[in-house]
Amino acid sequence: MPIFKRRSISSLGTKKKDMPEGLWHNCPECKAIIHEVDMKQRFRVCPKCDYHFTMTSGERIEMLCDPGSFEEIDAKLESVDALGFKSYNDKIKSYQQKTGLRDAIVSGKATIAGSPVVLAVMDFRFLGASMGSVVGEKITRAIELATAEKRGVIVVCASGGARMHEGILSLMQMAKTSGALALHAEAGLPYIAVLTHPTTGGVTASFATLGDVIIAEPKCMIGFAGPRVVKETTHQNLPPGFQTAEFMMEHGLVDLIVSRADMRDRLSRLLKFMLPRARSGAAA
Repeated sequence: MPIFKRRSISSLGTKKKDMPEGLWHNCPECKAIIHEVDMKQRFRVCPKCDYHFTMTSGERIEMLCDPGSFEEIDAKLESVDALGFKSYNDKIKSYQQKTGLRDAIVSGKATIAGSPVVLAVMDFRFLGASMGSVVGEKITRAIELATAEKRGVIVVCASGGARMHEGILSLMQMAKTSGALALHAEAGLPYIAVLTHPTTGGVTASFATLGDVIIAEPKCMIGFAGPRVVKETTHQNLPPGFQTAEFMMEHGLVDLIVSRADMRDRLSRLLKFMLPRARSGAAA
């Protein structure tokens, strides 16, 4: 009979974590380990390689707007399962609980360095920020409010594209948002689109690329179909950096590439330049 008996893994018990979850983050670009405090102070940008992590809609609103100026609008709008898509209602409720949002966008009135705007921010955490009827309706109402009150419009875009669960109702939002932007432009008022990672599908094919000025965050993905789909369809090798913000700027789709640390300042300067001319044009 052996003197010593080998202990089983189950007998060791459950090992407790020494650090709270979410306190440290691993950069997927340079593999640096970043503390949560540093992430918040740098607007979720890696201090080593400038990689831009995903931000929530609340974080973006706080980063861009004057303190206390944001007033949310259309906060109670929710998607309905008009097509009877299997488990769609359950998915909506699940994402509502996970994110605390009603749908994939938050919109409201605000000021940026004193300039009046209507701001709409898409949130990729909610079903990949897919564009359904609520997203399209909230963007359209935001644009119409800005037109009525002679404000600029800023939409922060991030989306996997149209929401398949709503079929043609989702695709209709492309025309609806584009029509509202056309009326906004006729009133001589500015629209600035801010593209973040990723901005794809029907969002790219509509309001995301209709801005008077189109700004992108560094290295974000911008395109209609994904690189794999494009390659398989065209049967051609894609050029280096295809569908990155830098590639799109080189080929004329994007006007500016702006890091988050400079985003608020750049938007405020653009609004101060564009809004006075817009208002004088509208008055004439």
